[in-house]
Amino acid sequence: MKVFRFYAPGDVRLEEAPEPRPGDGEVLLRVRATSMCGTDVKISTSGHQRIVPPRVMGHEIAGEVVEVGAGVEGWAPGDRVQVIAAIPCGECEFCTAGAMTICPNQVSMGYDFDGGFAPYMVVPRAVLKVDGLNRIPENVSYAEASVAEPFACAINAQEIIDVHDGDTVVVVGSGPIGCLHVRLARARGAAQVFLVELSRERLDLAAAVVKPDAAICSAETDPVAAVKELTGGKGPSVVITAAASGAAQEQALQMLAPQGRLSLFGGLPKDKPTITFDSNLVHYRELAVFGANGSSPEHNRQALAHIADGSVPVADLITHKLPLDQVAEGIDVVRTGAGIKVTIEP
Repeated sequence: MKVFRFYAPGDVRLEEAPEPRPGDGEVLLRVRATSMCGTDVKISTSGHQRIVPPRVMGHEIAGEVVEVGAGVEGWAPGDRVQVIAAIPCGECEFCTAGAMTICPNQVSMGYDFDGGFAPYMVVPRAVLKVDGLNRIPENVSYAEASVAEPFACAINAQEIIDVHDGDTVVVVGSGPIGCLHVRLARARGAAQVFLVELSRERLDLAAAVVKPDAAICSAETDPVAAVKELTGGKGPSVVITAAASGAAQEQALQMLAPQGRLSLFGGLPKDKPTITFDSNLVHYRELAVFGANGSSPEHNRQALAHIADGSVPVADLITHKLPLDQVAEGIDVVRTGAGIKVTIEP
């Protein structure tokens, strides 16, 4: 079979590999859809400190069970499943306290284990141990289910920041995660949702699909002034920075209403992780700043439920469906922002 492997920064290859077999406590999947995100771009160009090459990439995975290893219960050939990407240990003090997203022993599909850019892959024992293999609802396609993993990360962030009825929410960044944040904020009862994006082309593409109450191009106008005007000078109650931009984080603090909440959802580049933080804004306006890191197995299940009941549709966010031999082209689409969500169907 063909697989797409990482060897070194800038060295990724589509090559032949033997079909894997499940060991004890493992499950073999026929991969039906693996979606892409910016992390796949980063890995292909810059690598990752935790990846030991060669490694099959792809961590947003949905597929069909074809074989179960000895000792596996509750799963059988033909089951349609979605696989968590971030795998907590389930045993440390954070996991046992319900904080699986900050497990210090976390491992990941596509990093520590071979991922989904392949026709077949093994779901490791570590995933099954933490109940990280999720049944796909009947009315949800494999492609939609593959979007559940990034969607789960958005759910984690909005739970932490407590988006609720009546909130005015600003989402900064119009990539697939930003689009999911817009729709999830509406599903959680936000009264208004504004979308801010530096690229006019990306903004127009996303806004046409998710239809925010206002779309603001920060390359053309001051986003702080624009948001203030839209909110009668008050500012929003919530800002979610779904972009790897220090400037966006600084602007988010400036635009927040008194007692507003900021989610630093998008991480910054490792070589430039700091921003100018106006502490007086936080002090005098009583602002709250939250981090958000990944998702838990339960967040993945919530994502599938939202997709299944139609409260957060995702099918129209998938702008490109490509075969396995076009993974490199898919990475370019993600890199250039020419689409919203790219899904590989091996």
